[in-house]
Formats: sequence, C-alpha cells, structure tokens
Amino acid sequence: MERNRTETRLSRRSVLKAASALSAGAAMAFMGPWKFNRVHAAASDRPITIGLTSDASGQYANSGASDRRGMLMAIAEFNDRGGVLGRKVETVHIDTETTPATGSRVAERLITRHECAFLVGAVSSGVANAISQVAQKYGTVYLNTNSSSPTESGKNCHRVKFVWDGNGTNFAQAAVNNAISTYGTKWLLLTNDYVWGHNTSAATRMLVEEFGGEIIDEILVPQGTRDFSSMLLKVQQAAPQVVAAAVGGDDQKAMRQQVAQLGLGDSMAWINNQQDWPDVYGLPLDNLFGVFGTTWYWKLDLPGVAEFVQRYQAAYPDTRMRVPGNVFYNGYMATRELLAAVERAGSTNNRMVIRELEGLKVSAADRMQHDDAYMNPATHQMQQTIYLATANHGTEESDDMFRILSQSAPDQVRDAAADAACSMESLDDTPTYEM
Repeated sequence: MERNRTETRLSRRSVLKAASALSAGAAMAFMGPWKFNRVHAAASDRPITIGLTSDASGQYANSGASDRRGMLMAIAEFNDRGGVLGRKVETVHIDTETTPATGSRVAERLITRHECAFLVGAVSSGVANAISQVAQKYGTVYLNTNSSSPTESGKNCHRVKFVWDGNGTNFAQAAVNNAISTYGTKWLLLTNDYVWGHNTSAATRMLVEEFGGEIIDEILVPQGTRDFSSMLLKVQQAAPQVVAAAVGGDDQKAMRQQVAQLGLGDSMAWINNQQDWPDVYGLPLDNLFGVFGTTWYWKLDLPGVAEFVQRYQAAYPDTRMRVPGNVFYNGYMATRELLAAVERAGSTNNRMVIRELEGLKVSAADRMQHDDAYMNPATHQMQQTIYLATANHGTEESDDMFRILSQSAPDQVRDAAADAACSMESLDDTPTYEM
C-alpha cells in the first residue's frame, strides 16, 4: 500500500461516534445506522483524502499504473494552485490486484479506516463493479476511470458511480457497420472470459446481426492465457472474414505477438474493440494489426494536446512510457472533473457533488477531443468522442504508433441498451456524508 499521509491511531469516526452515543436515539432517528453515515467537520486545515483503487498487480497492472499517474497529475495541479476549497488533496492507494474480492476489501478499508471522501480508479470491470457496490453502501462517490463493460453504466449502475471510459457498445457502434461493408459478413468472436469480455462481445454480436452479418463461432480466452496456439488454430480452421477480439491487458499482448508470428494479422481482418495504450506501447508495429478503438491519442491535432503531453513528460521524466495514452487521459480527466465539481459545489457533501457531476458538460477544447462531452444523467457514463485507429506504418517517430482513421460524435455511438438497463438508486436512498 502507498499513502502520502500518516495514519492516525484513533479515527475521527470513532471520536464522533462516541460523542454521539449520549443522544443515540435521536441521532439514529435522524441519521440512520452510523456505518451508513459519515459526518465530520470540514475543517479548512484538514486534507481531502481520495482513495486510489487501481491495480498494481495482475492482468492490468501496467494500465493501473498509468491510470494512477493520471489521477496524481490532476491532483498535483490542484494542489499547486492551493488545493480544493483551500484544502490540500491527499491520496491513499491500495492495490486492487485485478481481483473483484480484493476490490471489495480495498473499498471497505479506504472508506472505513482511511476515511476517504472519494474513490477513483479501475481497469477491470469486475473489480469496478465490486468497488461500486461497497461505495454505494456508504454513499461514497466513486469514479470508474477505465473499465468499459457496458454493464458498468447499464445494469450495474449506481447513484454514486460515474463511468469515464467509452464502453464496449460505444466502440462496437463505431466499428461494426463499416467493417461489415469493408471486410465481409462472416465474423468470429475472441472473448476474454470475464465480465468485460462477455458483455463487449455480446454488444458486438448484436450489432453484427443487426447489420446483416453472421457470428460463425465464439472462442473464450481464460484470463491469464499466454499460449494462444490452440485458439488460433481454431480461428484458422473457421476462416472468418473478420475476427472481433475483446481481449485485454497482458492477455492481449501475448495474443498479438502470436497472431503476428503466424501471419494471421494479414490473412483476415481484425477488430479489437478497444486498444489501451499501456497494452501495446513499445510493441513492434507488425503486432499492432487490425482496427481498434480509443478515446484519445497524444498526436491529435487539437488545441491543448501538445501542452498536455509536455506536462506529462515534466511530471514523469523517468517513466518508460514517454507519452500519455488513453488510460492516463481517462484517469486525469475523471479526477480533474471530480475536484472541479467539489469546487463548484463549495462542499465535499456527496449529494451536492453527485448533482454537479450529473449535470457535467465539458467543451471539446477542454476535453482535447473533437466533440463536446457530457455526463449522461441517466447512466452516469461520460458521453464522448470515440476514435478508430490502426498501426501507423511508415512513421519515423517510435512513439507515434497509431494512425487515427475516424471519429464518432457522442450521440452517434450512445449505448441505448445501457440507458434502458440502468435503474440506479435515488439520492434519498443514498447515504449522505461530508468529509
């Protein structure tokens, strides 16, 4: 665990709980069970503490590190300007290990022991869902920065959770129809065998069939797979015109290497639903076959992008990844908008912050994307530009790995199924607190 403040032996929660015992009957009638309410004086000299719920081990360790760097740069920029509401922002980080059970324990500890006002971070959708259930129990505002299962803003939505990445349906909406027209109607699904993979492939299947295509097979990829030989043999034998892969993290690195070695990247079209920068950074361009989605790229010809890259390089001069990618971007943007929402609310009160985030609108210039973005109040997913890219063969700059092919405006790729599936708790049924 990493933290940047000293843990006190006797928590403020314990002190206030003891003090309230004298009027327990009245307090319980007004506030409900103590564990569901946190009321502390928001003293100007007391830091605002954010719990960072990002992976430092497991399948998404590299993305977790990039996600965390984005959060920390946003926090540093606020602290350099005097903090938020005159208060310094501090962090506590505990590794969520790409494991839902660990994510639950981490969220519980950050809220009850470390008294974090907010939780930020996720790559694995299973972990994000586990964290959000704990966060909702306590009313803790939680920002899911980088997990992209459609269920995160659909059936697993919560009043306290805000989703900042594009989801599998958004990326499939951008890619599927064009790919059927360009490459053909016979599709094979290659699916990571966990919640994000299943839900992303389900969204792809629905769109393929809607646009007249056929799914001829689906191959499940267990998490932690390093030998893809048997699976790729099945792909060869099926001879699809298009392979739609929903494989992430270290699994995707291994898959890309072996597909390239067998020459399969050129013998059929590959659609990778989403390509996270930490998963491919430094790979040979031959391994970066196919078309894939992303929310942002460091070479977009847009105002503010070059300056953002320079700030990243100044903040992390020794980081192997010399330029920021989409995971860093999402972590930064989510954290920046959370702290800005606290400032607009003039309070850390969770319900006030939730209302600010639900009404969030961000200009294209501030987002460094092609279109204005907005928070969908019905699902709490950030609606934003979705890009399709491919390998940038012929580049003379080693870090310039992507060639952007197209961009889709938020409403072109909106996930109507998530809108229909989300039934989140009311504010009245969400525990309240102020830290």
